Amino acid sequence: MSRTLTRTSVHTPPPAPEPRGLARVGATARLKLGEIFRSESRVFYLILGVTTLLVVFGLVMVLSASTVTSHLDGEGFTGRFGKQLIFALIGIPLMLMMSRAPLGFWKKWGRLALWITAGVQLLVFVPGIGIEAGGNRNWINLFGYNAQPSEAIKLSLAIFLGIALPVSISRFGQTHRALMPLLAGVALMVLVFLGGDLGTIFILLLVSFGAVLFAGIRLRLLVIPLMIVSATVAIMAFFSSSRVTRIINFYSLVCTDDSVNDCWQPMHGMWALARGGLFGVGFGNSKLKWAWLPAADNDYIFAIIGEELGLIGCLVLLALLVVLAFGLVRVIREATDPMIRITTGAILFWFCGQAFLNIAVVLGLVPVLGLPIPFVSSGGTALLTALMATGVVLSFARHNNKTSQG
Repeated sequence: MSRTLTRTSVHTPPPAPEPRGLARVGATARLKLGEIFRSESRVFYLILGVTTLLVVFGLVMVLSASTVTSHLDGEGFTGRFGKQLIFALIGIPLMLMMSRAPLGFWKKWGRLALWITAGVQLLVFVPGIGIEAGGNRNWINLFGYNAQPSEAIKLSLAIFLGIALPVSISRFGQTHRALMPLLAGVALMVLVFLGGDLGTIFILLLVSFGAVLFAGIRLRLLVIPLMIVSATVAIMAFFSSSRVTRIINFYSLVCTDDSVNDCWQPMHGMWALARGGLFGVGFGNSKLKWAWLPAADNDYIFAIIGEELGLIGCLVLLALLVVLAFGLVRVIREATDPMIRITTGAILFWFCGQAFLNIAVVLGLVPVLGLPIPFVSSGGTALLTALMATGVVLSFARHNNKTSQG
């Protein structure tokens, strides 16, 4: 009896067809989005999360604080909020895209970015493009939108110093010649000063000081430059009659309830905080925003937060800023490259210093400077630039995480 061997055929289904057209584009988009949110370090998600919360908090408060002013300007009750929302919807995806850039990208293009932002700043002096408001000429009008180029200078200077200072220190050691890259910052401050924006100059000084501090340069080398800068800023302040008046009123003991008095704004800012008490009067119920408090959605948004959300709301905002600062410090501590440490330190001084000065103005601790709270105050250019700076820091956090994993 013979045994017959038979071959059993196995049916293999045909391969699934590749997606085409919109289906293929959608699959690619989902893949790229998944790559952006793939497993990162805890500090990456910490900075991303708290930044998103600050943006949402700011949008909600801008919606409340700007309704009256926006309506009086003919933009409808939600006009300014709509513009802020557009910049947020542009800035957050841009932040995520920038977070994917490798460290070499910033080292390659950082110097060029400084030249580009300096060139754009010069546009404020071009007739028909530059705009003057409140005695300052630091805005340009492009495609119907007003932009402030000096905001972008803060970021480009932080990146440039992160590139240039390590090279300079390696070449000249702990000498005054190692501070030569700061001359670029001085040149940018001159451009900003020509437009009359003294507040931004203070932030550029903080950016420069933060970069030098985290570059490891001995502080004794900064004594003479700081004396020169302080004297220069004081002289610049007295070039403007409005600044002189604000300084005199700040140190004056008498402040009257007069609509033409120069202490009108700080006085009503204090009233807003006092009216809010511990728990506030409720979201949307501010009375000072009814044309009593100028710049309620921008320079004095902290006063509206205090009035509507009370001390509790102010403490929540401060807690978010502290957590953001903690995340930036973590990036600095985990840095394996001096550029990461220097640039992140400069951005840390920018964010924290600007927020502190804004709140100090509202509390009456310093004269009015015209500085917004990062991520919170209205101002499309300021929000967009702050989100871009966060994207740079997130890319540094990715680099640290990749390096630590080998």
